[in-house]
Amino acid sequence: MPNTIFTKAEEGTFLMLFNRDGYVLNFSTNDFDVFTMNSIGEALCAKYNLSKGKSLVAYLNSASDKNRLKLISDLFHYYEENMEYEYNLDYEDDSYWGSSSSRYDERYAKLYRKCKAIMDRLEGNSSAIVKTADELKDKFSSEYMSQQIELMVSMQSTSPTNAIGLAKELIESCCKTILDELGIAWDKNDDVPQLTNKTMNALNLLPANVQATDQGADAIKAVLGNLRAIPTKLAELRNPFGSGHGKSASFQGLEERHAKLAVGSSITFVDFVWSTFVKQQKDSGKAI
Repeated sequence: MPNTIFTKAEEGTFLMLFNRDGYVLNFSTNDFDVFTMNSIGEALCAKYNLSKGKSLVAYLNSASDKNRLKLISDLFHYYEENMEYEYNLDYEDDSYWGSSSSRYDERYAKLYRKCKAIMDRLEGNSSAIVKTADELKDKFSSEYMSQQIELMVSMQSTSPTNAIGLAKELIESCCKTILDELGIAWDKNDDVPQLTNKTMNALNLLPANVQATDQGADAIKAVLGNLRAIPTKLAELRNPFGSGHGKSASFQGLEERHAKLAVGSSITFVDFVWSTFVKQQKDSGKAI
């Protein structure tokens, strides 16, 4: 575990997710004591002789930072693995509909997303993709695109279907913004491949723009060709599996790993294309 610790406000966010009117998640008293014994070496209800919720608060108020983080981390990952029905709108399981308490809950879904972001920071799980996404939010002047990026990254685990849809929409928004800035017309009926081609051509990023005499021409052409294919393939993936289209009752979405692939590809494309646009504008003496 890293030394970084959460604030009291952040701890309170986790407690709002965990505590359920004296209960902690879906634990029985005995199960909770077994869980905490395995996590931090103490059976909390037996120790404090209080309800599960009050025992958890009492412990966190007196524990070391290391043990506070250990227990909260273990509880959070337990929640992720055992109560997905509550925060994942697309969750499907034969037993899911058997209990009225085992249903998607928007309040807990929002709390989960907040806790997930905190836990990623605490555990050092911010991948290069997430860091690039944060950088992109700063680069884009458009508040809408910044919100798209944040929502897309947060939905990778909570709603893979929507994350895939947003991955395609991020590329679309980026291309439209660049074309608008360059004064290049685009039609409302242009699809993502058409927008991509117009944008990459305007930035001299199409494989055809590479001169045969350029150093590493063949390799550059191959990379740019693959980059150009990302939006097209994301659009193809989004149509049957992403958000934005009606689904039949038998629809089954893709998994978190597929959403991460789509989101990562989208961010890679947008970061390179936007960085190229910014550099060209600066080289020409134009303000962004």
